[in-house]
Amino acid sequence: MASSIGDEKTVNPVLRISQLDALELNKALEQLVWSQFTSCFHGFKPGVLAHFEPEVKAFLCLILWRFTVYSKNATVGQAILNIQYKNNLSQTEKYQPLSKHQKLWYLLFTVGGRWLEERCYDLFSNHQQQSFCKIKSYISFGAGLLKLCGLLNFLIFLRKGTFATLTERILGIRSVFCKPQSVRQVGFEYMNRELLWHGFAEFLIYLLPLINVQKLKLKISSWCLPVEGLSNSENTLASHSRECSLCGEWPTMPHTIGCPHVFCYYCIKSNYLFDMYFTCPKCGSEVHTLQPLKYKIEMTELHA
Repeated sequence: MASSIGDEKTVNPVLRISQLDALELNKALEQLVWSQFTSCFHGFKPGVLAHFEPEVKAFLCLILWRFTVYSKNATVGQAILNIQYKNNLSQTEKYQPLSKHQKLWYLLFTVGGRWLEERCYDLFSNHQQQSFCKIKSYISFGAGLLKLCGLLNFLIFLRKGTFATLTERILGIRSVFCKPQSVRQVGFEYMNRELLWHGFAEFLIYLLPLINVQKLKLKISSWCLPVEGLSNSENTLASHSRECSLCGEWPTMPHTIGCPHVFCYYCIKSNYLFDMYFTCPKCGSEVHTLQPLKYKIEMTELHA
């Protein structure tokens, strides 16, 4: 690939958005590899990787570096977007691959720097000597200074469009297109699906509070269950109604609404407060009067 690109007169600069997309793809790949790796240890004792997490992450990043930057002069995110690194220190405008030293320094700055940042606190947290405290303060100051330089580099990148990271600027490596950039085809199918789904979800959010789901459910249940012909006497009511018509359990503080069915007090009261047009799910009768059953009848049914 390098030989074919070397025949070109010049290289093609990369758009800022493409460089940022490549960085985000690299982060997503690292998180995916780490999640897949940690899933292999779900059956082990919890915290088995906690003491060696920085070293394990560094080892996985080393493997990724070996098969991406070292062998192909491009990260995984860059390879997906048809991008690769160019040795910007060369005097010619033609494509020049990264030197071996640049690849090794890239590994040291990215993988080694991340490992040092994660392991720095553990290395000096158990030492209370003044020398170790000074070293820790120096490292913290250096990390803050690097973050400030990274911010300045990002602002320069937004203006000029080269060297998206501080490591690229220090090592003199630049992102270029592997092949001449073609016209970008933008498809709106995914956006249309998202807009349609969000519109449908907003319609449901607006519509569902207007529907009395409880009453609708009770209405359907009244259609499915046959209506039993019972007498209106309280003795018949107590002998046939061994369960609440709403919850299906033995009636607690049984009450009636004027139809031959019994309800728990809290069941019928909560439903009636929620819906003033509440009807019996068994026979469809409206709530005329909420009256408790007589104590003698309730105790007779309990002993029966």
